[in-house]
Amino acid sequence: MQDNMPSQLQEPICINVDKVFDWIVKEASFEFSPTGPISFPGVTATTDLVNAVVTCSVVPSATSPVKILHRENRQFTIDSATVCLQNLTIQKTFTLTLVVTALNGQRFTSLPITVSRCEQVTLCAPQGTDVEILFTDLDCFVCSVGTPQAGTNTITFTDLHVTISVCQSIQSTFPVTVEFLATFCEPRAELPFACPGVVRPAQCPAVFPPHG
Repeated sequence: MQDNMPSQLQEPICINVDKVFDWIVKEASFEFSPTGPISFPGVTATTDLVNAVVTCSVVPSATSPVKILHRENRQFTIDSATVCLQNLTIQKTFTLTLVVTALNGQRFTSLPITVSRCEQVTLCAPQGTDVEILFTDLDCFVCSVGTPQAGTNTITFTDLHVTISVCQSIQSTFPVTVEFLATFCEPRAELPFACPGVVRPAQCPAVFPPHG
């Protein structure tokens, strides 16, 4: 019987990981209708916005994109068994940017606009667990704008409606330490490499040295 190579030996190890208590995938959409002037650097009171095209982009907020506002225990009957789950009120915050393209090709980009929306989800998420949301798809489109009115570094829309749609993976997690048998990895073999030979530049014997 051959002895095991070092890379084939298994050893119990402990690592820190996040245990997933519950996991759902959910679609959601909501409408955002800002009122009042919106900051658009570069716009002047004489900027022609007639028939301008308005588009948008949206990303999760760089700070505190997800907050758990409320957690309530609720009893549910699943497969004839009573289960205690948690009804969570979650606040999600996004950063929205509007882009206005005038007929003459001028483009104006708004300063970032913070948009927050709340929704409720039911998960196995007892007190102490955290909620992680991964946006697998996040998009927006402008439904209507009304009549844009240009000001000094501002645009006011009379009927602006932006729809934001998300596909989201929602998990309740808690950090744990787990033990398991592991096989240690070995480094791969180095790729073969040969030094290139001496390279000489192309010659021009018909030109130099001169003949005769």
